Amino acid sequence: MRRIVDYRKLFNATKDTNLAELKTLYRNLMKEWHPDKFSEGDERAEEAAVKSKEIIEAYHFLVSVAPETHAAQLEEYTHVTNTFGIDDFEYKGQTLKITFQNGSIYEYFSVPKNIYNKLAGSATLARFARRHIYFSYQYRNVSNVTTVS
Repeated sequence: MRRIVDYRKLFNATKDTNLAELKTLYRNLMKEWHPDKFSEGDERAEEAAVKSKEIIEAYHFLVSVAPETHAAQLEEYTHVTNTFGIDDFEYKGQTLKITFQNGSIYEYFSVPKNIYNKLAGSATLARFARRHIYFSYQYRNVSNVTTVS
């Protein structure tokens, strides 16, 4: 969740900023920080290269967690979470990364340690996750796997 807050701060965006507004903010930041804007000898050229990469990463991340993105991918997400079992999962800093048996990978943010511990101790991972994780936490798809049933 910290990443989301930091990236929103970078864009001066709020929780309610839609994708069209986010795209405008992104374009304005890139106009300001694009590396081609600075000449080769300019000391800010290197800073601009780093800053532009950060802006691009932040934009892609914010698009992936946007409500409009979730709405557009809801059918696929529901299919993956209801059809495929959990192949692997990893927990780090309140971020739970779940790999499904079809190769899809989703990250869930702000998952408390006790929920992770209950998932790890559950005899039926997929059932526990369906009840307590999939639609309870903000998530994003970190893989581009097309589902096939």
